[in-house]
Amino acid sequence: MKYAFYDNIVKITEADSFNIQEILECGQCFRFNKTGENKYRIIALNKVLDIEQNGETIFLSPCTEEEFKELWFNYFDLGTDYAEIKKIISKDDPIMQKAVEYAGGIRLLNQEPFETLISFIISQNNNIPRIKGIISRLSKAYGNAYNDEDSFFPDLAALIPVCNDDYMAIGTGFRAKYLCDCVEKLKNNEIDLHSLYNMPAEAAKKELLKIKGVGPKVADCVLLFSLGKRDMYPVDVWVKRVTELLYFDGKDIPKEEISRFAAEKWGKYAGFAQQYLFYYARSEKIGVDRV
Repeated sequence: MKYAFYDNIVKITEADSFNIQEILECGQCFRFNKTGENKYRIIALNKVLDIEQNGETIFLSPCTEEEFKELWFNYFDLGTDYAEIKKIISKDDPIMQKAVEYAGGIRLLNQEPFETLISFIISQNNNIPRIKGIISRLSKAYGNAYNDEDSFFPDLAALIPVCNDDYMAIGTGFRAKYLCDCVEKLKNNEIDLHSLYNMPAEAAKKELLKIKGVGPKVADCVLLFSLGKRDMYPVDVWVKRVTELLYFDGKDIPKEEISRFAAEKWGKYAGFAQQYLFYYARSEKIGVDRV
């Protein structure tokens, strides 16, 4: 990739393995809106970013050179060679070859851990429009406003006074008690999210599982999408069925065994494999009648 910097605009050319639709709509993040053909607005890192893509050319705005280098370069994982990763995980694997050809523009985002944790607690047994709506209402109620319609995601301090009924009022449902427990444990330093960066994946996962309502799938998503643990293979109902159909002839396989299979097959690249398979299967409706 090549980068050019103008007045509050960054132009990326020769953008290999970068498709903004695939990146944002593969289930790893929730604070984005489509604003036009190949145009999106992202709310992340206490910033609002407009992205427009035309083939291998991408425009980011408003974005200074400093913001790009300090925030967005890492957020979009632009320092990682995705062409090489796709080559490695699809070697001698016709199924994965189809998946990476179908959605070869996916990149794993490096999101803010607290927002990611709260968002994936909210995501449980939920659909994307409802998840986005709850997160938007949470942000508007407790985050700093950036316009008349929406706000940045609140930080931990802003959510400490929030009670179960407050969460229920914005539509979180049964997840309210989990959000309360999460904030309480973080407030009391029972869990230090940022310390998880330097822990082995399984040790970091054990820490997250201390939070009520955080199961293996939510923990894996937080580790994969915000804490750099690219060997995680989050297994929900959909991923379970898709993996069974594509790699086990449709046999019912326990989630734990699927996780072991992914670890053995793709190792440190299992998280990348999961995202390619998930997007490919969902878009092609593979296994949709069995989920």
